[in-house]
This record gives sequence, structure tokens and C-alpha cells, in this order.
Amino acid sequence: MARATGARKLEATKVVETLDHLQARVGERFPESGLAKVCGELTATARTTAERARRLSRPYLGLRFLVLVVVLAAIALEAGLIIRLDWVRSVSRAEPLGLASGLESAINLVLLSGAAAWFLLSLEARWKRGRVQKALHELRSFAHVIDMHQLTKDPTLVLGPRTASSPVREMNRFQLARYLDYCAEMLALTAKLAALYAGESDDPVIVAAVNDIETLTSDLGRKIWQKIMILGQLDEARPG
Repeated sequence: MARATGARKLEATKVVETLDHLQARVGERFPESGLAKVCGELTATARTTAERARRLSRPYLGLRFLVLVVVLAAIALEAGLIIRLDWVRSVSRAEPLGLASGLESAINLVLLSGAAAWFLLSLEARWKRGRVQKALHELRSFAHVIDMHQLTKDPTLVLGPRTASSPVREMNRFQLARYLDYCAEMLALTAKLAALYAGESDDPVIVAAVNDIETLTSDLGRKIWQKIMILGQLDEARPG
């Protein structure tokens, strides 16, 4: 999978700026609400995510240097082994066992050094994958927290009297619509934060995890927009 570049690449600074603006809007409209606090935490996480995503594309120079040392050491040992092996004597005296033993040692050395280099290179990918998966789990938790905030915001509550078990009605229709709209925006931006990792990595495990979060936020956002549509229909049905 080719990494996105140029105009096709999602810019972390734009996502952070959008969340900053959204945090200000939520804080002005619902200053003491739990949603405003969640939006503030999501905005802080966005800044951390932007930095993590940038680091994801950078190589671990220490590991790369260690791989180079292993390869150079293997080449040096291979050269020393070849020099020490008396090829002329083995061929002229028809000593296949000695020649085979030398070749076997050389091949084993190549295989071992190659395996060591591959392990170190794959270790870098595994370290990056583990850190990104932990960060994506945090974003997935944000999505569920946002969904909990909108869960009891039932648009049909504005139609009739409450029961003893009904959620407390503290908003009018306009405020409820804005609250739900803010939740939908926060879910969409949570998916964008996850997408920053996919934009900096070709790891199929990371890309699949990002796709899962995008699917989750899309499904949760669809439920919110259904509520917003119901509110719009109620406004249209209300006598003028």
C-alpha cells in the first residue's frame, strides 16, 4: 500500500486546528458540560497524536546501526573464513569433505547473520506497531465515551411529559440539535486522528486497526444523525 503524499495526505495541523475550534464552540455553548471536558481531552490527545504520527515515519537509528554492525561483522567473518580455507589444496588433493565443511560453515554464517538482521529490522516494526495499537485503543475509548454522552439525548423527549425514569430534560430543541451535532463532529475527528497513523505507515495491521475505528465512528455517527433528522422533522411538523 503506497503512503499518501502531498495533497492526498491528511495534515495533522489542520485536524488539531479543527478540534481547537470545536472545543471553543462546545465550551461556549455548554461550558459546564461533560462533553466540553471530553472535547478538551480529545484536543490534547490530538496534539500528542500529531507528534506520534510524525515519529512513526522516522527510522530507529539505533536499531538500523545495529543491523549495519551485524552485516559488516558477518562480511568480515565470511572473508576471514574464506581466507583461512585452503581452496587450492582441497581441490588439488580431491578432499571434498574439507571443501564441503568450509562451504557449510560459510553458508551457516550467512544464514545466521541474515536471520539476525531480519530480527532486528522486524523488531523496529513490532515496536512501532505496539505503540500505535495502544494509541488507537485510546481513540477507540474516546469514541465510546462520546457515544455515551449522546446516548440519553432522545429527541422524542421534547414531545411529551416525562416519566419518573426519563432522563432529565435540560435542553430545548435547538440546544439538543447543537449538542448532537458536536458529538457527531467529535466522532468524525476521532476517525481523522486515527487516519493520521495510517498516513504514516504501510503496516497492514495498523491500517486494519485504523479502518476498524473509522467503521466504529461512522456507525456511531449514523445513529446521531438519525436523531438530528428526527429533530428536524419535529420542527417541520410543529404548527407555525
